[in-house]
Amino acid sequence: MRVIIAKDYDAMSVWAGNYVAKRIIDAQPTPEKPFVLGCPTGSSPKGLYKHLIELNKKGVISFQNVITFNMDEYVGLDVNHPESYHSFMWTNFFNHIDIKPENVHILDGNAKDIAVECANYEKMIEDVGGIDLFMGGIGADGHIAFNEPGSSLDSRTRVKTLTTKTILDNSRFFDNDVNQVPKQALTVGVGTVMSAREVLILCNGPQKARALHHMIEEGVSHMWTASMLQMHRHGNVVCDEAACEELRISTYNYFKDKQQLEGIVDYYLNLYK
Repeated sequence: MRVIIAKDYDAMSVWAGNYVAKRIIDAQPTPEKPFVLGCPTGSSPKGLYKHLIELNKKGVISFQNVITFNMDEYVGLDVNHPESYHSFMWTNFFNHIDIKPENVHILDGNAKDIAVECANYEKMIEDVGGIDLFMGGIGADGHIAFNEPGSSLDSRTRVKTLTTKTILDNSRFFDNDVNQVPKQALTVGVGTVMSAREVLILCNGPQKARALHHMIEEGVSHMWTASMLQMHRHGNVVCDEAACEELRISTYNYFKDKQQLEGIVDYYLNLYK
């Protein structure tokens, strides 16, 4: 696992955006061999998406040959609802780049047969050759996508009942009314994310500090599902200083020293200026 500690949220977003852009550019995707990108929602990736939009408008990167698969979607929420993840992705990312609509894949939380929807989603990922890079965030309780504490670390796309903690956290998007927050969601599994050739997790703010501690300093646990990243051979965590409050001093210094020696932070921050 590689841990990158950026100064603040903006620096974290620029670093991650440049990193994703370089991965896509280096892959030289074509219609016959597209780059497959896993996409998250929530507050953490907004800055990353904003930066990728800027790079697209500057002509640095194209999404013409990129296929996307989103991590999750609420069950029972209309796709046109402002807080659906369909709306989030088109409002914050897809409407502003040159991606082909037919290359965008988001789970249907209103599917007549949820089990079939989930199985088909996994098959679509398999049919395109798997996900090259799965971006993601992390919940305050250490969940990744909607794989809540206690989820199987070998899980695949399925329906999950949300915890009270997640419902409370997400109520800020629903006028702080927990009664408006859907109680279930469709989500890729931990195993789905782990099958990607590379994973990039964003973690920012003091509210995520405990989760970051468990993800990189404690053992792998189904109670902190993002900790499974420890087992990925190409796992990356990009965080800001505020998220590092609960890291051991020795851990913090180790990763700061390592990234300084490698020069990797400055490299990606300055890559597409």
